[in-house]
Amino acid sequence: MESLIFFAFLWLLWLISPRFWKRRVILPVAIIGLILLFVTSPLMLALANQGLIFSLPQDSGEKVDAVVILGRGEPLRARRVEFGAEIWEQKRAPMLFVSGMLDAEEILTQLAQKGLPKSQISGERCSQTTEENAQFTTALLYPKGIQKILLLTDAPHMLRAQILFQNHGFKVIPHMIPLPLQWSTIKQLKVVLREYAALLNYQWNGYLRPRTQEEIVNPSEKVSDRLKNWNCRLNI
Repeated sequence: MESLIFFAFLWLLWLISPRFWKRRVILPVAIIGLILLFVTSPLMLALANQGLIFSLPQDSGEKVDAVVILGRGEPLRARRVEFGAEIWEQKRAPMLFVSGMLDAEEILTQLAQKGLPKSQISGERCSQTTEENAQFTTALLYPKGIQKILLLTDAPHMLRAQILFQNHGFKVIPHMIPLPLQWSTIKQLKVVLREYAALLNYQWNGYLRPRTQEEIVNPSEKVSDRLKNWNCRLNI
């Protein structure tokens, strides 16, 4: 509705304005308005989101060693609990693991309240980035022989997460969680575009490179220190 009012106002100005104003002011403003209308449209959102997920394999429904849920903040937490509980009911894995400083404990608590057995759900609360999600999850799960995981995170985040976990030695089956339907197009688009920037940043800083077997088996000093001193491991 705001867009219609804006362009209707421009049309009225076009009708009453002299040629100079039409060419130098109204036409450029109209062009900019059309560009902005497109880049904030559902079509732009769909195209941008498709660019992040088109290469990802579909979840085949096969069994895995563990389900891994990545935290992404309070607004996206409820969907992770919902999808995690649904996956658990399908008996796809013998354990469920949650990664993320601000989310893991709360997600585990809510999953336990939904009836998931406390002995089979755990997590870590030290990771603050997607790179650290992969590092701490690897440090805690790889020694247990867990190599094939079902990875749960929101659709825009999945490509970066899948690359990282794959390059940390896991065979990853992506299970994408849609962004909340009640979010506006612009709010969803911000998340999607931010993910493009994050991918470029991770590539530039070398975070997306494959890890050697030695790096996978032996956590970095930073990870080892936090596991020892920060009480990272979570059990309900």
